[in-house]
Amino acid sequence: MIAKASGKYLRVSSMKMRQVIDVLRGKDVPTSSAILAQLRKGSVDHVKKVFDSAVQNAKQKGLAEDQLYISRITANHGGSWKRFRAASFGRATPILRRTTHLIIELDTKTNKKV
Repeated sequence: MIAKASGKYLRVSSMKMRQVIDVLRGKDVPTSSAILAQLRKGSVDHVKKVFDSAVQNAKQKGLAEDQLYISRITANHGGSWKRFRAASFGRATPILRRTTHLIIELDTKTNKKV
């Protein structure tokens, strides 16, 4: 791992986030940037923000973007916001507003595991 960035309590469910990160897993940085620019999913904004942070962290260490690839990317369950909605006959039904913890790790292509 050369660089790492994480986003905590992102306001999107981890199942929806995994649809985006499964496309990016194992790709190099320029290809991943192009893919993120073309995808039309709601969670792309969150992934792009954390991805750009990881790339900038690698640049601080003196590495170029074309030398890097995504070595590890995970979207784990965060906490859920508990809310209630009114239902018929004076009842209340629970609503879970799910969150995600996103972790992106970059590594150099020379260390790539095949």
